[in-house]
Order: sequence, then structure tokens, then C-alpha cells
Amino acid sequence: MQYVLIIHEVDNYHFWKQVFDQAAPMRKLAGEIRYQLLRFERDANNIVHFSAWVSLEKAREFFESPELVEIRKQAGVKMPKFIYLEEIEQGSH
Repeated sequence: MQYVLIIHEVDNYHFWKQVFDQAAPMRKLAGEIRYQLLRFERDANNIVHFSAWVSLEKAREFFESPELVEIRKQAGVKMPKFIYLEEIEQGSH
């Protein structure tokens, strides 16, 4: 499985979340399989977006597209950090 971890600060979580939700069909079409949103314990405007993708190539294409760069800007995203990951192992207890 291929994953993308994005850590970013936003100007306003509630406004950002509306934009994020509107982009759901775009993410699915681009190859996102599922996602999780997390936030820093004491700062609701620091967001972690963790998602599974059909391929890292498709994820990079999507996240680096000029259209998405503009959407992030409009949503108030500050300096996102993208980490592209390949699964090595999975377990549970």
C-alpha cells in the first residue's frame, strides 16, 4: 500500500474543512483510497492528513498539480509538508 502524510497549518480549520470536503471527488478520482484527518492536541489549526493511494505517482501528480496548489492557497494552507510512504508491514494487537 502507498500512503501520503501531509502536515500543515491552516488559517481556519472550519473553512479549510469545507474546501477539503468539496475536493473529495477530486481526490477519489486521482487515486485516493481512504484518508484520516488528525489534529494537534492543543491546536485545531494544525492538521495531519494521512491517506492511502493507488500509487505514489498518482498522489504526487495530484498534490503537485497547479489546480491543487491554488486550492490550498484559497483554503488558507500554510507551508504543507508532504511525506510519501510505502508500507513495509502492518500489525495489530
